[in-house]
Parts: sequence; C-alpha cells; structure tokens
Amino acid sequence: MPFCTQIGHTGPLFPSEPGRPIPYLDEVLLDFPDLVVVGGHVGFPWINEVLSLVTKDPNLYVDTSAYAVHRLPPELVAFLRGRGRNRVMFGTNWPMLSPARCLERLADLKLDAEATALFLGGNARRVFFAKQR
Repeated sequence: MPFCTQIGHTGPLFPSEPGRPIPYLDEVLLDFPDLVVVGGHVGFPWINEVLSLVTKDPNLYVDTSAYAVHRLPPELVAFLRGRGRNRVMFGTNWPMLSPARCLERLADLKLDAEATALFLGGNARRVFFAKQR
C-alpha cells in the first residue's frame, strides 16, 4: 500500500523543515526500500531535491495537489514532459481547488498525449491499484 505524505513547505504557519525531502524523506526511502511513497504538493521550494530523489528511488512519486497546473515549478513541468512522465501524477486540493480549476491551463504544459494520459490517471492507477510491484 502506498504511503502518501506532504513534501515541501506548509501552507499554515507551521515549520516547513520536516517537508524537506533531503535528508528526511531520503532516509525513510533508504530504510524502507520496498515502501512506495507519493509526495504531495510538489515539494516546493526544494523542487531540485524532489526531482533528485524521484530519479534516485524507483518507489517515489510526486503529485501536484494544491497546485493549479499553470503554477507548477518549471523544473517539474520539464521532468513531466520527459524522463519523469511515469513519476508525476495529477492531484487537486479539494475543496480549496477543484479539478476543473487545477486543469484550466493544462494545454499550456505542452505535454504529449502519452505524458498527459499518464499524468491524468495512468500513473495513479499503476501506483494505487497495482496488484504487485
């Protein structure tokens, strides 16, 4: 069963440091190599750490919850268009952000058909509904 956690800064006035991917999430992934983790909220402002860990660990994924797609960090969009197309999944922040609001400018991401299909559901189906990994 995948473990979902927030990565990146917190919205409320609480310390953001526990959401920093390195060293915290990195250590969890190393201690539990079979654990599948979905990091929510993209990991900003540590997006380069997030992309480094997603590249390093085959069981780490990132979702875009709490972001309308036009606000995604450019580094994440580039990753999603290319080698990270199997590792990023769409998310909302319902009820604060509806799916329709999050996807209003999806075309601006300039994803190809495969990356779009994986982002909008294919990756989530594989991660959350896989019988075996």
